[in-house]
Order: sequence, then C-alpha cells, then structure tokens
Amino acid sequence: MDIVKKSVIVVLCLLLIPVTAVATAAVKQRFADGPNRVFSGGPLVSGELHTGPDPDWRFVKDIPTIEMQLLDPPRSRRIWTAEADGKLYVWAGYMGTTVGQLWKRWPVQAERDGRAVIRIDGTRYERQLVRIKSGPILDGISDAISSKYPSQTTRANVEAGEAWVFEAAPRH
Repeated sequence: MDIVKKSVIVVLCLLLIPVTAVATAAVKQRFADGPNRVFSGGPLVSGELHTGPDPDWRFVKDIPTIEMQLLDPPRSRRIWTAEADGKLYVWAGYMGTTVGQLWKRWPVQAERDGRAVIRIDGTRYERQLVRIKSGPILDGISDAISSKYPSQTTRANVEAGEAWVFEAAPRH
C-alpha cells in the first residue's frame, strides 16, 4: 500500500511539471507584444501605426494569419482573415456550441466593444469590428473564406449564429 501511495505521489509530481510549464508560458505571453502561435498575447505596441486612406486589402489574400488585439480587454491573438470587395473581415466559428463559446471569448467582447488594432507585416491598423449577421454580403465573404481556408463558414451558418463574421472597418 505504501508503494502505491508513493507511486501516485511521484506520478502527480511528474504531471505537475508540464502543467506548470504550460501555465507559466501562457501567463508570460500575456505581457508580450503580441501573441505567439499557441498563446494569446498582450497589446500590440510595436510597428508603425498606419495613417491615411484605407489600404487596398487584397494583399491579405497571401497572408495566412494576422495579429488582432481588442482594446477591451487588451489581449491579442492570431486569427484568420479574408478580403471581399476591398474590405477586411475576421470571423469565429463554432459559436453555436458550448465549447466554442467557452473557447472563443473574443467575438462576444468584440460585439460589446469592437475597437481593435490589427498588425499585419509589422504595420498596425486601428479598426472597428462590426458584426455582420445576415444579408447577401455574406455570400462573397464566405466565398473568400472558403477559397483561402478549410472552413465551413457559409451564409447559412452565419445567419444561424454558428459562425460570427466581423468587418474590420476603419475606426473614426
């Protein structure tokens, strides 16, 4: 019995090592300038802040992910993006599931306060995330998404609330 007890303690201690390492890395990343591939990051502070007219967003067709930070809370993440009709879009899938709603908090936060900063190739853009819930515009957006990513985002599942789509509009 004593051997079993000691063995359980040793196994628990060994399991505590990777759990502590992952938790430490996640907390440390929250204070970094932007996210890494795994963990959310802190505010996007480095890089030139774009001023002037809105860019031609077609260049994002060749960029797999961008960095996006909400102002409230000031946390950044890597996210897929698409361009349709010269406008920039971001989205979140699985929003109709409990797991998706627990895992992806940023869409709810963005709907509440859509002020965001997006960093692409070292340039920061101040944006306003505006949720699009319905309409024919979703056909073009979902086509742009599915041609770039292995995503099941369609007009029907956006209108059903399964996916949330936001235009990253200029902030005034």
